[in-house]
Amino acid sequence: MDERKKKIPEIEKKTAIEIKEFQEEKLREMLRYINEKSPFYRNLFTGENIDISTIEKLEDLHQIPVTSKEDLQKRNDDFFCVERREIIDYVTTSGTLGDPVTIALTEADLERLAYNEAISLECCGITKDDVIQLMTTMDRRFMAGLAYFLGARKIGAGIVRVGSGVPELQWDSIKKFKPTYLIAVPSFLLKLIEYAKQHNLDISQTGVKAAICIGESIREQDFSLNMLGKKITENWNIELFSTYASTEMGTAFNECENHTGCHHHPELIIVEILDENNRQVKNGEVGELTITTLGMEATPLLRFKTGDLVKFHTEACSCGRNTLRLGPVVGRKKQMIKYKGTTLYPSAIFNVLNDFSKIENYIVEIYHNEFGTDEILIKIASKNISEEFLSEIKDHFRAKLRVAPRIQSASFEELEKVIMQPLGRKPIQIFDRR
Repeated sequence: MDERKKKIPEIEKKTAIEIKEFQEEKLREMLRYINEKSPFYRNLFTGENIDISTIEKLEDLHQIPVTSKEDLQKRNDDFFCVERREIIDYVTTSGTLGDPVTIALTEADLERLAYNEAISLECCGITKDDVIQLMTTMDRRFMAGLAYFLGARKIGAGIVRVGSGVPELQWDSIKKFKPTYLIAVPSFLLKLIEYAKQHNLDISQTGVKAAICIGESIREQDFSLNMLGKKITENWNIELFSTYASTEMGTAFNECENHTGCHHHPELIIVEILDENNRQVKNGEVGELTITTLGMEATPLLRFKTGDLVKFHTEACSCGRNTLRLGPVVGRKKQMIKYKGTTLYPSAIFNVLNDFSKIENYIVEIYHNEFGTDEILIKIASKNISEEFLSEIKDHFRAKLRVAPRIQSASFEELEKVIMQPLGRKPIQIFDRR
C-alpha cells in the first residue's frame, strides 16, 4: 500500500475543489489552443457564435455542442492541429461502431501516452520490480499495445511482448520469463486455463500474481466479479484489475487495489456523464461518458461522446486518490437492444452465456425482423449440444433477463473464424446487422 501511495500524482490527492480549479485552468488553455489550431473547432466556435473567453468553469461546458464519432468520421483531418511533419505516430480506432478514425500523435502526445499508462499501471500496483506479459498486439495501428509498452518502459518494469493468441507460446513465455502481471482480454485467460489443464501445467507455480483485464468487463455494477471474473479466479488464484480506455481519449482508467471502480486522471482528461439532453447526470445514474482531452497536441477533442454508458462514483477511496471513479460499462449506446419490450445490452447477454462452462464459444447477432423490431440470434459451440441443454440456456435467460433469444448450434472453428478475424486486433462476439 505504501509503495502504491507514493506513486500517486499529487493532483490526484488534492481535494475535489482543487482538482476542479486545476481542470478549469487546463480547460481554458485547451480552448485557446484548439481555437487557434483546430479547423474543426474553430469553425464550430464561429458557426455557433461561441466566445471561448466566456467558458471559464466546468459548468460552462454545456454552452458548447458535443462532438460525435460521426464528426470524427466525416471530418477526420480537420481535427488535426499540427503539420504532418510533426506527427510521429498514427493510430486508428477498431471501428466497432462504424468506420475507423485516425488519431495522430506528436512526440509530446507519445510522452503523454507513456505518462498516462505509467500512472495507470502503478494504480494496479505495478513497480519497476515487476515483469509484464503483454498479450495484445502492438502493430496494426493499435494504440493500446503501444501505450502499455511505453508505460511499462517509463516505470522501468520488464515487458514481454508476446502479442495476442497462441496459448502454447503464452505459456512458454510465462515459464521462461516468469511475469508477475499479465495484460490480456479476460476471456483469453480462460483459454490459457483450459490449455494448462489439457497439458497438465501447474498454474499455481507460475509467479503470476495479477492480470490487467482489457476489452471485456469482469465486474457487476456493485463491483463484485461477474461470471467471467469468477470463472478465472476459481481456476487461477490471481488478482484481476478492470480497466477502461479508448483510442480517442489517449487515457486509461484503472482500478486500484480496492476494486471499486476505475480511477480518473484529472491531469489528462475532463469527464462528463451526460443524459439524452447532454446534461450532467446525478451521481449513481447512468449516462454517456463524454470526454475533453487535456494536453493532446495533434488530435485534441472537446466534449467528445464516447458512446459508452456508465455510472460514476465519488465516494472517498482509501487508496489515497480523491478522483471520481467509473463503474463497469453498462453498454454501448448504439448497441442497445429493444427485445420483446425489454431493453438489453450485449454485456448482459454475455454474462448469461458465461454462466455455462459447457459453452466453448459464442457470438451474438442482432438484426431487424420483417416488422422492423429487434431480433437476437445466439450461435454457440459446445461438445454436448442437446435439446435439454438449449432449453436450460433459454430458461436461464428468462430467469436473468426475462426474455429468451433464439439459439443455434455451430462448430467452434466456424465461430472462431469470425471472432478472430485476420485483420482484427481484438475478438469480436457481437455483430449488429440492424
